[in-house]
Amino acid sequence: MASLKEMRNRIGSVKATQKITKAMQMVAAAKLRKAQDAAQNARPYAQRMAAVIANLASGVSGDGAPRLLVGTGSDRRHLVVVATSDRGLAGGFNSSIVRAARERINRLQSEGKDVRVLTIGRKARDQLRRLYGDRTAGTFEAGGNPSLAVAEEVSARIRELFEAGEVDVVTLVYSRFQSVVAQVPTVRQLIPAEVAAGGQAIDLRGAAYEYEPDEAAILEELLPRNITTQLFSAMLENQAGFFAAQMSAMDNATRNAGDMIASLTLQYNRSRQAQITKELIEIISGAEAI
Repeated sequence: MASLKEMRNRIGSVKATQKITKAMQMVAAAKLRKAQDAAQNARPYAQRMAAVIANLASGVSGDGAPRLLVGTGSDRRHLVVVATSDRGLAGGFNSSIVRAARERINRLQSEGKDVRVLTIGRKARDQLRRLYGDRTAGTFEAGGNPSLAVAEEVSARIRELFEAGEVDVVTLVYSRFQSVVAQVPTVRQLIPAEVAAGGQAIDLRGAAYEYEPDEAAILEELLPRNITTQLFSAMLENQAGFFAAQMSAMDNATRNAGDMIASLTLQYNRSRQAQITKELIEIISGAEAI
């Protein structure tokens, strides 16, 4: 049985841990609002861009269609882009994203596809490197705050692999922020572009438009930007989901620490009382013997 000093030290250690988890919970709660607003504000832009692409795509077909829109005509080589956070202590937030990515990779491999992996965030890199280290196509850090510069770097790397003929299909796996208590692992196809991914095409109310330059030329310029936009939006969604998950995880940790402190304090008091009682018995026994 632990001594009273050891129990006091343990209670002090748990109290110090509780202070840390409580502080982390408060920091995550303070950052969540800003991250949530950023994620929600980015959604209309991404959805509107997808709608514009859907309208333009309806006017192009055949050999004149951009390859980012129609693909290579094959689906043998896949690139799975996995976006997580750089940090942990957020419950199962990062693990759920990696699990969804791993399930997709394993399914594609079972179908005989050639799969490569590109990661955004240290947690995705560390967890997937052990399983698919020889299939890594690139690693990027998410950073403390989502950066458009990082999204542009990742987009450039994706297009480099696609234009070099190394991949046919590109999909993005991330966590879509739904609420403070719900973050949904989501898979979105980037190449070939899903023209209905962000919503329905714009209703032109029967009007006919002529584009200058033509639709194909506009799409050639717009599709790379769309990849960057979708990546940046996913990083913003991840950021909001991470702070929500961390806030919940730290709240649970703080509560568990409180329960442990109460249990240890009760055990300490009982042991202390037992020791005092034993000493009194020894004093009384000694007095009677005299």
